[in-house]
Amino acid sequence: MIHSKLPIYLASKSPRRSEMLKMMGIKFHTLSIELNEEIFDSHSPIKNVLRLAAEKCNLASIKIKEGIIISADTIVVVDGEIIGKPKNKKDAKRILQILSGRSHFVYTGFALKNTKTGKLLNQYSRTKVLFKNLSSKEIDDYIKTGSPMDKAGAYGIQDDFGAVFVKKIIGCYYNVLGFPVSQIYEGLKKIQ
Repeated sequence: MIHSKLPIYLASKSPRRSEMLKMMGIKFHTLSIELNEEIFDSHSPIKNVLRLAAEKCNLASIKIKEGIIISADTIVVVDGEIIGKPKNKKDAKRILQILSGRSHFVYTGFALKNTKTGKLLNQYSRTKVLFKNLSSKEIDDYIKTGSPMDKAGAYGIQDDFGAVFVKKIIGCYYNVLGFPVSQIYEGLKKIQ
């Protein structure tokens, strides 16, 4: 378990990331960070998620005096195209149609910072996900739930219905949720 003398801050509004930190037995505070999560086409998926996680961490470090900050960002990549969160229902449908019957990669970048010592860890995780073929009705029914709207790739593997889309994963399940638990746990031990 992680026992820190410094307060731990999660720089994320994601309820899934909060749940996973609680699952890890970590006591933490939540910081709301507003960042335009701009994807640069000239950057690789790895460079994009590492940059976004670091930018969130830097914004959080302005808000607190002493503590350990955890930030993360997740994207989905199919055929080299970076797919973020859907802009609207029509975009969610387009994304799910692209993912249907194919494999894609989920990248999560995370940054951990000890503001007292200045130690910073910026890493990423990558998981391959294979989707089953989705019917138009399955896509439409899922979009009606509203669940795809706040998730990279327009689905959640943990969701009530989004989970049935996934045939197979290769890599970290928790990374697909947007929070590679084991890597973050080991990172927190390093920056104490």
